[in-house]
Amino acid sequence: MTTPLDADMFDPDCSHRMPIRVGDKWSGMVLRCLAEGPRRFGELKVPLKGVTSKVLTETLRAMERDGWIDRTAYQENPPRVEYALTEFGRSLLGPMDVACDWAREHLDELRRY
Repeated sequence: MTTPLDADMFDPDCSHRMPIRVGDKWSGMVLRCLAEGPRRFGELKVPLKGVTSKVLTETLRAMERDGWIDRTAYQENPPRVEYALTEFGRSLLGPMDVACDWAREHLDELRRY
């Protein structure tokens, strides 16, 4: 049986549009890496220790598709590609800061579970 609460539990404007990708393993870290400015693929791999080229490529493509980053290819020899946050992507940094502050505040509790 459905109650009125069940019908109103999820906001139709945001429950299916949440930036779930921020919760994946690498997207949040890529956002942080690009916060100070554009970086090349190899420059991203340095702080993202452990990410494979395949996974980083998939993450960057998904983030570009979601409008969080721009990919700029320069016609040089050798070719050069840079990734940079869009204003839309940059707008996620504040909410990420809040989530990080919460995690720091509750670190002992989080480690228990």
